[in-house]
Amino acid sequence: MACSPLRLAALLSLAAAFPAAAQAAAPPERQSTLVIYGNDPCPSSGADNEVVVCARRPEEERYRIPRRIRERQPTETSWASRVEGLEEEGRVGRPNSCSVVGSYGFTGCNAAMIRQWYAERRARRAAERSIP
Repeated sequence: MACSPLRLAALLSLAAAFPAAAQAAAPPERQSTLVIYGNDPCPSSGADNEVVVCARRPEEERYRIPRRIRERQPTETSWASRVEGLEEEGRVGRPNSCSVVGSYGFTGCNAAMIRQWYAERRARRAAERSIP
């Protein structure tokens, strides 16, 4: 399939025109995104090369903490709960562990009953708080 010289010239002129068209429509130098509340007007751009985009929110949201921060769950745990977890993991092999493993393991049976009682009491109180 041979390409005629006329078609070749047209393709070359089109290829040369695309970069010039892309440069003519340059992106704006400054872009601003604003959140406005209630009936506040959206400010207009001061220059031709500036774009202002406004997002409208209800008036009652003006002084509230943003939803993404308000509903975020804490990702870190306190040092106290970390230490409690480590103590619970290492308790089996130490004295006062109420087990047959480790030295003086039998001596911790009373402490284990007290810990169990406190855990059950905490669970019962949490369940009572959830009842309306």
